[in-house]
Amino acid sequence: MFIELVGIVASPKNRVELGKALFSLLGNIQAEPGCISCLLYQDWSDGKALYIESRWEALNDLVQHIRSDRYKMLLLLMELGVERPAIEFLTVTDVKGLDFIEAARQCQT
Repeated sequence: MFIELVGIVASPKNRVELGKALFSLLGNIQAEPGCISCLLYQDWSDGKALYIESRWEALNDLVQHIRSDRYKMLLLLMELGVERPAIEFLTVTDVKGLDFIEAARQCQT
């Protein structure tokens, strides 16, 4: 799995509009081949920071997304931030869930 995380710091003046514009991209991104999920969220500790996170089944799916016209729109929206956007691409080789917590807690002394 591959995860893309984009953080944009918006000015108080355009935060709502930027959030709406980012939100309008979600459905189309989620419909792209290989997209597992796409989320938009706001940092509770810093209300100016907006994040869009997408998860992809394969690297090729993520690359096709980056080459898409929708991504051009995301790039334009990144330019509306008051700071340079934070962009990360993460490669996930293993995913664990509640079973990991249970196993870790059973090993307590």
